[in-house]
Amino acid sequence: MNTLDFIFKRLIKAALVVLGVVILNFLLVHMAPGDPASVMAGEAGAGDAQFLAQLRAQFGLDQPLYVQLWLYLKGILSLDLGFSYRNNISVASLIWDRLPATLLLTASAFVFSLVLGVLLGVMAAARRGRLTDTAIMSGALFFYATPLFWVSLMSILLFSIFLDWLPPFGMETVGAGLVGGARALDVLKHLILPVVTLGLFFTAIYTRLTRAAMLEVASLDFVKTARAKGVPAKQITRRHILRNALLPIFTFASIQAGQIVGGAVLTETVFAWPGIGRLMFDALLQRDYPVLLGVFFVTSVMVVFVNLLADLLYRVIDPRIEVKS
Repeated sequence: MNTLDFIFKRLIKAALVVLGVVILNFLLVHMAPGDPASVMAGEAGAGDAQFLAQLRAQFGLDQPLYVQLWLYLKGILSLDLGFSYRNNISVASLIWDRLPATLLLTASAFVFSLVLGVLLGVMAAARRGRLTDTAIMSGALFFYATPLFWVSLMSILLFSIFLDWLPPFGMETVGAGLVGGARALDVLKHLILPVVTLGLFFTAIYTRLTRAAMLEVASLDFVKTARAKGVPAKQITRRHILRNALLPIFTFASIQAGQIVGGAVLTETVFAWPGIGRLMFDALLQRDYPVLLGVFFVTSVMVVFVNLLADLLYRVIDPRIEVKS
């Protein structure tokens, strides 16, 4: 199949997936108990029926659910994600302000976990059955089984409170007025703990996956032939074993790129990182439906785009794979 035809069909499928996700999220959010009017009326100390009715009419919550859904879908098609009840600002502007922080955190955690996980997996496979292999796999099992929130809290206690090496919260020092390289260094210091704690779980998976894939490839005939010809061990590991073991790693990496946004919700909450994960958590507590649905829409588009990109990159990773619908 022609690559352009493949991309076109994938885009059609992606659009249908996003549409299904948008409708499902809308219905699930509106099925939850409570609504923004009830929350805002309770905070204002005026919970009478007339005031609630006025709020619901103001936000369009008094209309039938199918009408609200239709209006929301029309807005999505014009890239209008609605207006935030609580922040008095358009949802698109609110998400756009928070999105760079989340992309910085998730991209850094993704690269950190992928590079470190593959490196540790290669080391464990090269020293199979030795102390290094045992230590690496034990550490990978520990971080795989340990809850993310516990690692986050313990890292704050150790590196921020006891050792005072790294800042515990936020994206940069408030009120410091730093610019240029000084500000970049300050953001980097604040970034270390969230990136490491978010990436350790996936690092453990990459380590185990890389080790298993390399040991499987190492037992194949072409690797034995290379050894029999006297090819250096490092070259065999790099050009023959690792290169052929990358496909399952790449497959999981494409899945992780979407999952890591969900993990960012907890990480951003613990470390007070000003991203869309924390924004989504706050919107859920405040019943700010437009913000919640806007974040769901943006993250679903990101996941679909990453998976589409992964499908295209498969041919680069392994030329033997043909493009099929």
